[in-house]
Amino acid sequence: MPSDPVDAFPAPTDGATLEIIPVLDLKGGVVVRGKMGHREHYRPIVTPLAASAAPAEVARGLKRLAPFGAFYLADLDAIAGGAPDQAAIDAVAACLPGCRLWIDAGLRDEADVLNVLSFERTVAVIGSETLGSADTLQRLRGEPRVVLSLDFRGAAFLGAPEVLENADLWPQAVIVMTLAKVGSGAGPELETLAAIQKRAGGRRVYAAGGVRGPQDLKALADLGIAGVLVASALHDGRLDGAALQRFMPAKPGVGSA
Repeated sequence: MPSDPVDAFPAPTDGATLEIIPVLDLKGGVVVRGKMGHREHYRPIVTPLAASAAPAEVARGLKRLAPFGAFYLADLDAIAGGAPDQAAIDAVAACLPGCRLWIDAGLRDEADVLNVLSFERTVAVIGSETLGSADTLQRLRGEPRVVLSLDFRGAAFLGAPEVLENADLWPQAVIVMTLAKVGSGAGPELETLAAIQKRAGGRRVYAAGGVRGPQDLKALADLGIAGVLVASALHDGRLDGAALQRFMPAKPGVGSA
């Protein structure tokens, strides 16, 4: 399929708004419940939003909550070194027409990234945890549909120190992924986010991990964070449709196909 030419990110908006992106963690062909980054213990999700853990069914359930413009697919098997679950990704894409798919599938080099970008409506997420060489970021720095995930476990950065230290390597959007916070309900890592935001030089900074509810969305918006990846708070009902739409831009998401 040809690469989609539409801009990868929504236009800036005035006021305290956030791009809210639901996360689907894929493992063994189903959606699993993330918990503090301990992927070996993730189990198929049980959620009131869907009758099963089938990726397309969970995606449809999330879509009914709010007019999300993008979804984040983390292929945990691929991140661990296995083959990407293209069947699951295709199933989700088919049931979310007009939505962008952020694909985090253990991308290690330029070839992996370009493969993701060859599909419609995709944004390639390069995780510092799996990136083979900082040279890949240098070569892809001008690609508008690439996002860098700066992965942390506690205070420890996962990846080559150069990736964290040299902000000139960063694309136009970065995620601060605090794995120990995922599914913890402990609140976002605001101090780390503020430090990255200060160094980002106008790039869009996204938060991932620990969101408990509307109070955390407000704190992130007040900090100037561009968007947030969420999962548990959606499935647990701590973020319902009314709460989500208070923070979402008038035209949410990342464009249409």
